[in-house]
Amino acid sequence: MIDAQLATELAQRIADAERTRIPTKQISQLHPEFTIDDAYAVQQAGVRLAESAGRVVRARKIGLTSKVMQDVVGITEPDHGVIYDDMFYAHGDTIPFDRFIAPRLEVELAFVLGRDLAGPGCTIDDVLDATEYVTPAIEILDARIQMKDPESGSGRTIVDTVSDNAADAGIVVGDQRFGARELDLPWVCAVLRRNGVIEESGVAAAVLDHPATGVAWLADRLGARGVTLRAGELLLAGSFTRPIWVARGDDYVADYGPLGIVQFRFE
Repeated sequence: MIDAQLATELAQRIADAERTRIPTKQISQLHPEFTIDDAYAVQQAGVRLAESAGRVVRARKIGLTSKVMQDVVGITEPDHGVIYDDMFYAHGDTIPFDRFIAPRLEVELAFVLGRDLAGPGCTIDDVLDATEYVTPAIEILDARIQMKDPESGSGRTIVDTVSDNAADAGIVVGDQRFGARELDLPWVCAVLRRNGVIEESGVAAAVLDHPATGVAWLADRLGARGVTLRAGELLLAGSFTRPIWVARGDDYVADYGPLGIVQFRFE
């Protein structure tokens, strides 16, 4: 595992990139020897820097939950990051485009816990029992680390994505609430329209066969470090669409059918 000083130096690079909106060089190019554990050390250093600046961790995200995306980056399990209090948007909001560097969107479900949840050995039933409600949610992704290295042409690796808070930059939360056992969660479907045109569609079963599987994985992953998911936390369970690029002035409607819509605009 890398030492705390190096982790903090690299986390500061990422924080500076977020502030200036100029992406920093890929960590995988600077340190090709880094492991995923090293990347999580950078991510945690970033959390400490953010908290010292007054930001509050309000939620967590699970990413890379599809087999296709795991194959692309060469891993066999999801990744995870945090969502700060200043990253939240609501249905109907206008989102400032200039806050981001290279924003993209993914369609997801979010689980809000009604009681604590901890691993190891967490199951789908444990997640459903602990969930107060499920709601539609859209994740906003960004890239504080260069997506392509200008010298080598190399794309980001899992080390870069994890170090960069699993690419998380925001969340748009719907105002609908459903009991976790009221819905056949794997068969929740959605279409995402940009300026009235369908750009993506998907079904929640694409998230590890059941969207609660990712939450159980996170409970186990954090439980191994002595961390418990707390009542009240929102857990973004993973995308069931490919990410789509955002442009200034775009209007979006994520239509979840009987679960309602989430509508927002970038300006």
